[in-house]
Amino acid sequence: MKEKYQDCLEDYIFTPEEKLVRFSLIWTWPFYFIGALYILAPVVGWSLFFFMIARMYMQTPDRPQHQQALIPIGVWVWIAGMLAMELALIVAHVDFGLGIPQMIKSSIGWAKGWALLAVFPAIGAGLQIRPSVIYRATCIIALHALLLMPILFFSYIVNLPSQLYVSPLQIVGGPGPEFFSVTLYNIDATTGAPRWRFFTPWAPAAGFIANVYFIFAIQEKSRRWRWIGIIGWTMVAILSKSRLALIVIVFSWPLTIVFSNMRRPIVAFSGAGAIAFAGLVANFLMDAYFAALETFTAARPESSRVRATLGRIAVNRWQTEAPIWGHGIVERGPHLVEFMPIGSHHSWYGLLYVKGIMGFAALAIPLLFSLVEFLVKSQTSSLCRVALCLILIIGFYTFAENLEILTYLIWPCLIVVGAAIREPYSSYKNGHPEKPYCC
Repeated sequence: MKEKYQDCLEDYIFTPEEKLVRFSLIWTWPFYFIGALYILAPVVGWSLFFFMIARMYMQTPDRPQHQQALIPIGVWVWIAGMLAMELALIVAHVDFGLGIPQMIKSSIGWAKGWALLAVFPAIGAGLQIRPSVIYRATCIIALHALLLMPILFFSYIVNLPSQLYVSPLQIVGGPGPEFFSVTLYNIDATTGAPRWRFFTPWAPAAGFIANVYFIFAIQEKSRRWRWIGIIGWTMVAILSKSRLALIVIVFSWPLTIVFSNMRRPIVAFSGAGAIAFAGLVANFLMDAYFAALETFTAARPESSRVRATLGRIAVNRWQTEAPIWGHGIVERGPHLVEFMPIGSHHSWYGLLYVKGIMGFAALAIPLLFSLVEFLVKSQTSSLCRVALCLILIIGFYTFAENLEILTYLIWPCLIVVGAAIREPYSSYKNGHPEKPYCC
């Protein structure tokens, strides 16, 4: 009974850095309404990063190792990768003679985008922010979303203006006005049906965030908050009407359960049986795959066409104009692709076009390193199982979104990834492998 009381008490005791993270998350909707979400993540990230550096400098050798601020090897891989991004940016600007002012502007963009993919994991590992704080906070955001959904529905039914206003904070600069605008709903240009983007710049991004926060919700210890989070983020994924979001939210966690139990004989035998069965029905499975792919494309054919064309343009110009270091900056495409930026809607095509093969490797290597690390650690650690799922979700979305400009939304996920990187390769509790709260 005493231990249970102590666990409950710890839920309400926060370190200063946890208070900042919790405050920033719980107030997501108010920050969105004033157009400050895009600014919030870089401010929180770099503030906590320099705070962590100061703590590392001031800590004494007699401080217990588990309380020390340190940066594990897995985080250094991300830091090296994101520094390589900046190097590619500088070289490309020099190659194409873009000038010092443009280089400074692009470097500021790097600090607000790609750099955060290393900054937040470093914070999660160095400051040891408890993932449970993030889990609960994202469930609270889900409650706010559920409370606002009737208003968002009503606004579409009575035909209120879809966009209310663009925040004057746009003056600080960003990828576009959609990052500072407050909207009630959006109308799909192809189907004419409504879509809701909630506090994100576009509807598929809302599906991305819903998938990440859904994983957090199923880890929440409180049954009440857990179901609020599960229902809330499932509704967000559905209302975003993102095809990928609906697929990932169904398959990401079960896939993670399989990967994180590979040491169990039953999984190995089941896998062998599944492979043997797949060999017998290979033709049927291939037909089903192509039928599903055709259905997926037909759901929003214009979107699929634009995405495919943007990818072909990006790859062609990367191969013929700037294969090593890329073009340095984003360029708008022709009317054929509705003037969308070349390489957008796809992190890998975008990296090849803007930062060349150097930028491609700078993201691929850290992602693969973390994937392998969490595959190993997830066999015994519940936190690494969550991180493995998050890396899988990020990996899926690199083929549908530009990861750089959505980093300001997925930063809680990166903190959890950093905390998992700090986990030892064998995590045992009472002599047995630690299992996740929700399997």
